[in-house]
Amino acid sequence: MFNKKKPQPGIQQTKLATLIAEDVRITGNLEFADGLRLDGQVTGNLSGKTGAQTLLVLSERSAVQGNVHGYDIVVNGRIVGDVIADHFIELQSNAHVVGNIYYQQLQMDCGASVDGKLTRRDPADAPNLLLDSPIVDVEVHGEARR
Repeated sequence: MFNKKKPQPGIQQTKLATLIAEDVRITGNLEFADGLRLDGQVTGNLSGKTGAQTLLVLSERSAVQGNVHGYDIVVNGRIVGDVIADHFIELQSNAHVVGNIYYQQLQMDCGASVDGKLTRRDPADAPNLLLDSPIVDVEVHGEARR
C-alpha cells in the first residue's frame, strides 16, 4: 500500500555515450542509443533508438534542421523541425525551436522560445511518422533555411 512508487518527473537517463563536437557538421539522418550530446550541426532527422530510454542534449552551440525524437531531451540550441519527447523535454534559456513540440513532461526556462504548437500527448502514443517526413524549407528572419 505504501510501497507504490509514482513516476518521477525529469530526466531518467543520465549516461552520455557520444559527443558531436562544435566543429562537426552532419548531413543525413542520425540515430543514437544511450545518450548523445550535440555541440555541432545536423541537417537531417535526429532520433533515439526505438524503445530505448535515450538522452539527447543540445548545447547552446548546436543546430538541427530536421525533426528530433528522443526519450529525454534537453535543448539549449536551435531546432528547425518538429520535436517528439517520449518522456521529458527541457527547454533551457537559449533554446529556440521553430516547429511543434510533442511531450509528456515539459520544463521551459525563461528566455526559451517556441515558434509552433506545444502538445501534451498520452504516454501510449508514439508518433514516429514525423521522423519519416522530409525536411522542409523554412524562412527565418528573411533568410531561407532548409
